[in-house]
Amino acid sequence: MADVVDAAKRSSMMAGIGPKDTQPELAVRRYLHAAGLRFRVHDRRLPGTPDIILPQHRVAIFVHGCFWHRHPGCRFATTPSSNVEFWQKKFEGNVLRDQIKEDLVRMCGWSPIVVWECETRTPENLESLFWRVLAESNHQTP
Repeated sequence: MADVVDAAKRSSMMAGIGPKDTQPELAVRRYLHAAGLRFRVHDRRLPGTPDIILPQHRVAIFVHGCFWHRHPGCRFATTPSSNVEFWQKKFEGNVLRDQIKEDLVRMCGWSPIVVWECETRTPENLESLFWRVLAESNHQTP
């Protein structure tokens, strides 16, 4: 399917996508607050600046878009049909950077949790996040 906008307009639109306060991130934050879990957002004291941290539980949450971060098996993790080499290199870099961030957070004694964009679309998936946070919190060593 051909793009409905020209290349310059598409570039402008893509450049306007910000890394903070995305709809999936806001959905996770609303859920965590309603569940009684208190958190901080974009705390630069941890490597990789996780989207959300829960200091009481020593859990760092990264909210990833399925397209940009390549959610395995997800229908939203499509690859554009034009300029395939560029996109493959871009996506590989994103996945590598995500893994490095998670490893650095672990080395600081925190547990990373990845929440995928598609998981924020239903309340049931967000409900499981509460239990994931508690499970990771219980696995912490003093």
